[in-house]
Amino acid sequence: MKTWKTWGVVGASGLLIILSWLSSSSPMLADAFMIAAAIVAGWPIAQSAYQALRIRMVSIDLLVVVAAVGAMFINNYWESAAVTFLFALGKALERATMNRTRKALSDLVDAAPETATRLNADDSTEVVELWELEPGDIVVVRNGEQIPVDGHVIAGVGGIDESNITGESMPAEKGQGSDVYAGTWLRSGVLRVEATGIGSDSTLAKIIHRVEDAQDVKARTQTFLEKFSKWYTPGVMIAAAVVGLITWDVELALTLLVIGCPGALVISIPVSIVAGIGRAARDGVLIKGGEYLETAAKVDVVVVDKTGTLTTGRPELTDVEVIEPAYSQGEVLELAARAETASEHPLADAIIRGAQDRGLSTTLVEAAENITGRGIIANVDGQAVAVGSAELLDHEPDSTRILELNAEGKTAMFVGVNGHAIGIVAVADAVRSDSSPAIKSLHKAGIQVVMATGDAHRVAQNVASKLGVDEVYSELLPEQKLELVRDLQAAGKTVAMVGDGVNDTPALAAADIGVAMGVAGSPAAIETADIALMADRLPRLAHAVTLAKRTVRTMRIKILIALATVMVLLAGVLFGGVTMSVGMLVHEASVLLVISIAMLLLRPTLREDAAQASDIKRSEIQQIA
Repeated sequence: MKTWKTWGVVGASGLLIILSWLSSSSPMLADAFMIAAAIVAGWPIAQSAYQALRIRMVSIDLLVVVAAVGAMFINNYWESAAVTFLFALGKALERATMNRTRKALSDLVDAAPETATRLNADDSTEVVELWELEPGDIVVVRNGEQIPVDGHVIAGVGGIDESNITGESMPAEKGQGSDVYAGTWLRSGVLRVEATGIGSDSTLAKIIHRVEDAQDVKARTQTFLEKFSKWYTPGVMIAAAVVGLITWDVELALTLLVIGCPGALVISIPVSIVAGIGRAARDGVLIKGGEYLETAAKVDVVVVDKTGTLTTGRPELTDVEVIEPAYSQGEVLELAARAETASEHPLADAIIRGAQDRGLSTTLVEAAENITGRGIIANVDGQAVAVGSAELLDHEPDSTRILELNAEGKTAMFVGVNGHAIGIVAVADAVRSDSSPAIKSLHKAGIQVVMATGDAHRVAQNVASKLGVDEVYSELLPEQKLELVRDLQAAGKTVAMVGDGVNDTPALAAADIGVAMGVAGSPAAIETADIALMADRLPRLAHAVTLAKRTVRTMRIKILIALATVMVLLAGVLFGGVTMSVGMLVHEASVLLVISIAMLLLRPTLREDAAQASDIKRSEIQQIA
């Protein structure tokens, strides 16, 4: 039923009840208005009950209809009108609440753009519908406009609000080569974007699809309660009939029907699930469904990969030290960087980027020789510059400092000129700035953190000691990561696995919860992960677990409220004082109470360290520059 019709029925029924009260001087007219009020409010309820019976289901609506009709037969028109009106009002409020809890999804849907400014071959522009675009088309996005497609920036620099995709409050700086997503907003600058994902192929569309599906995936508690209600509702009708036959008190039997309505019990779970999933979606966390939300609340061990999860996944220059006093740190690094311009090794890239960040020259060398397993020797301005092991040098240097740096989990190399060592450079996979806060948050939530990596033990141990990881398993093959997850499960643990590589796939599939990080722009990860962290932020995992625990705790509180309400009303009937209308009033009040508690889940609770966000933003700007 449309919203306006729902509230129209409630309004009309309420008006008729008021008219009945105003007509108290004419009993027949007052009764007529009460009967009309009961029919107006009761007709949609009766239709709903009939539809349920057609699929062989005894619904709560049927209990209300039977009670209302029964009250009519015993000439208790006020009770009939009150029961149907209050039930209709409760239904309207439930629907309004569910609509509000689904607002996260509707906000996403509303975020989907409908038009784009296409750049033609002659540099002219035209506004076109999205369906007119094809992959490879160039679109122009100006300051204050919405980005219409997923794509790559081919020209321009700008700050983009990606909050509806990643949950990030800070604008992300984008430049040439950066990925952008449909539905986000350009807050500064002008961009030219080459389209790669349009309409249903965009990241936004995938998110909308996932959130829609998630709301239909029921939690185990929800499934149990639905099965329970299928037996409970007919049980209430039978019990009321038995009481009526024993006592010959029709009104008592009808009252039992009303107070036995499990409305608060039935509504308590779905409204919590929808609110929890909706809140998570706004915070850039996609949860696959109620079942996974409930499981996430039980997680007590998180297994994390190292490379790309706890670390950046990209080597960074960490140390530059001078051995020969005739050279400065800058000269040592510049010579090393220029020699490495002839290498394609990832470590070489780290040294070159380190020199560029310091404003040093990285001019290409004229000639070089890569020596497998040892390093490189290059001709730099007529000098033979070596970067690598001591075996590249004519004179064996003291390797004590090299060994110390290696013990710290770094890869240290000599820099030599004409066979003599002049300095040392060291490179390491840098620890992510948000890894330590993430692990602290997980520990605060009572969750054990286990590192599982294929990397060398000394490197893994060094990272673990910096971050405070509880246990470390290193030099693991993919099947050994899988065995680790299964061993933890066998020990009675509920395990979440976080990984970003193909080698993590078996362990991710076996874990109770598989978590994918930084999956914006990765439709496959969005579709397959139980929990997808859209932003490349590990602390969001702790936030997701905390939100799941809040949701489950809320569900349990509301179940207790619903059961307590039924017990109190039953006691009131047995000891006198509770009529049908009072019973329905208390019943609907309990429904509103559980709904109000669920609405608390929609409050924003994500708080991230501002300095951390600032560091990440600076890093992004540096990458663009």
